Amino acid sequence: MSSERLELPGHLPAAYRVAGVSSFTEFLQGAAPHLLPGNRPVTSYGGELAPHGTTIVAIACSDGVVMAGDRRATMGNLIASRDIEKVHPADAYSCIGIAGTAGVGLELMRLFQVELEHYEKIEGTVLSLDGKANRLATMIRNNLGAAMQGLAVIPLFAGFDLDATDPARVGRLFSFDVAGGVYEEQEYCSIGSGSLFAKSSLKKIYRPGVASAEAGRMAVEALYDAADDDTATGGPDLLRKIFPVVMTATANGTHRLSDEETRALAEQVVAARAAHPGV
Repeated sequence: MSSERLELPGHLPAAYRVAGVSSFTEFLQGAAPHLLPGNRPVTSYGGELAPHGTTIVAIACSDGVVMAGDRRATMGNLIASRDIEKVHPADAYSCIGIAGTAGVGLELMRLFQVELEHYEKIEGTVLSLDGKANRLATMIRNNLGAAMQGLAVIPLFAGFDLDATDPARVGRLFSFDVAGGVYEEQEYCSIGSGSLFAKSSLKKIYRPGVASAEAGRMAVEALYDAADDDTATGGPDLLRKIFPVVMTATANGTHRLSDEETRALAEQVVAARAAHPGV
């Protein structure tokens, strides 16, 4: 008789009954590798058929960070969705936004959320902000094969640094490349098809030491400018009541602004541009 323990029907596999590693992605690689986004076979034309998320902006402020994303997803020259949500909390003190292939990006974002929660449960402590960024970089690197076939995902990661020693740098921003390179950004950052226009907008209106409340308006204004010049970025839709997703990460945790709050910000920006269209 084999010395190996038999797997009885209705029982969890052995991998689920032993003390595991702190990385959920590493655990999944051994227990069910087919569930990881980067391990799925795709055709070389997959990227052309999948909806893509577009512009995300993040701003470092005096009390943490603000991240905002437009609500449009495109498929070629078509609008695939008008109300997709591309900015989400990563954990209690950080948030993540995704640009690129929408389906893969949302799945990777959910996997990252579980990765951070799994680490905290196994280790009994919260991963440092640098550690979170490095974990996300590894996940992006594991998706490189799919990215080379058109299913690329580029995230933007930002959070409140619980270990910060400089009160002026409690909010930190991280950008990534398709190969998993991670880069810390200063003051503000943007990704996606409208990022060039959003950065140009923030370059003119950003001020060091800005509070999160004002940074939220800056983020909405930057997205408005991106939508003005990039067809893949959706501006605030006052008729359909679709507004950007705006999220903060401060010492009090992550917080998503309500629809009423984002509507008020959007209406302020639109009213200001109506008075001075060229600004």
